[in-house]
Amino acid sequence: MLSLIKKVFGISPSVDVQDWIHKGAIIVDVRTKDEFQTGHIKGSINVPLNALPGQLSKVPKDKLILTCCASGMRSSSAKHILKSKGFLHVHNAGGWHSLKRFVK
Repeated sequence: MLSLIKKVFGISPSVDVQDWIHKGAIIVDVRTKDEFQTGHIKGSINVPLNALPGQLSKVPKDKLILTCCASGMRSSSAKHILKSKGFLHVHNAGGWHSLKRFVK
């Protein structure tokens, strides 16, 4: 059941999030501007999911990318959008609250 949930949300167990952050991964938070302003991970980039296709220049293509949102649904969609646009190293990190424990 857990593997099905991870597959639906695009969460891959093969990625060590802490290692990616240590290697300089960029965190792309795809929540709305208002959601982002209520709290976010320091240093993350806010590109709302609905604006992502038009704002790809904000996301460095040569970096490791961790997408996050409130629950993992929108960040899964963002991962798929980025992959379809040629971003090679993208991982859906799920909800930003869970992800922030890896960021110092």
